[in-house]
Amino acid sequence: MELRCGGVGSQAGGRRMDGDSRDGGGGCKDAGSEDYENLPTSVSLSIHMTAGAMAGILEHSVMYPVDSVKTRMQSLNPDPKAHYTSVYGALKKIIRTEGFWRPLRGLNVMMMGAGPAHALYFACYENMKRTLNAVFHHQGNSHLANGIAGSMATLLHDAVMNPAEVVKQRLQMYDSPHRSALSCIRTVWGTEGLGAFYRSYTTQLTMNVPFQSIHFITYEFLQEQINPYRGYNPQSHIISGGLAGALAAAATTPLDVCKTLLNTQENMALNLANISGRLSGMANAFRTVYQLNGLPGYFKGVQARVIYQMPSTAISWSVYEFFKYFLTKHKLENRTPY
Repeated sequence: MELRCGGVGSQAGGRRMDGDSRDGGGGCKDAGSEDYENLPTSVSLSIHMTAGAMAGILEHSVMYPVDSVKTRMQSLNPDPKAHYTSVYGALKKIIRTEGFWRPLRGLNVMMMGAGPAHALYFACYENMKRTLNAVFHHQGNSHLANGIAGSMATLLHDAVMNPAEVVKQRLQMYDSPHRSALSCIRTVWGTEGLGAFYRSYTTQLTMNVPFQSIHFITYEFLQEQINPYRGYNPQSHIISGGLAGALAAAATTPLDVCKTLLNTQENMALNLANISGRLSGMANAFRTVYQLNGLPGYFKGVQARVIYQMPSTAISWSVYEFFKYFLTKHKLENRTPY
């Protein structure tokens, strides 16, 4: 079942992925024209969820070592043995001093959270985007609709991912007292209660709502420029996803630093700031970061964050679009003729 014709870049005229029906000027589609270009209106919710889950698991698995480095580089008052100047240098030092598998500690809990979180995330985004585009911009792709759809999807995603983030980041910290995800969950639950798993939820949302708004608006805008008829084009998904992720990551780094502090409850930093007990609330986190490191503190780990997010979003979008394409094509090929 051929989805494109006419060579490179000719994504065939007809309906685009966002449901716009403007003509591409080619009209060279075959019997498979219901395929990829019509995905949002013809594909089932289960396909969006399956593709999203695969994208989330692969994205976080591949980039997990860099994520571990990012968490450590955002530490406000790190142990002298955990001072790092670059992502590569940090990864090399962690492996040399703490063992080859140390950068992967916590990967299991991240994968368990990423699958369902991204399933909800992409399914919600696709359905909200289609609905809002019909309301805001009948003949095309509304950036406002994409931004709102991304923000709504984030509410579901973070509700699932926040507990996994807490456990994952505590396992990633230097000299972590936790040796497994299960022991971390038991300790946090027993000493800090269930609320500890959602202590950074409002900060996470405050970070991820603008992050995802920038991310989705940029991705959809770039797709309009380099893949205007929204055919299955892996190169365009990788480029658009990577650039969108890099821009969104850089812009929201200050919020990510505060989220990391709330998740890890970094003892040395809290003691230095004369904070007893537990730190909670985004405003308190912002004040603590500024108190300890000034304005530069808000951009600790920005290099690692961009290096992590750029390939992460490229992987996520390319895997998601591939599985949408593959699962829908398989479904259409196995459809019983009437």
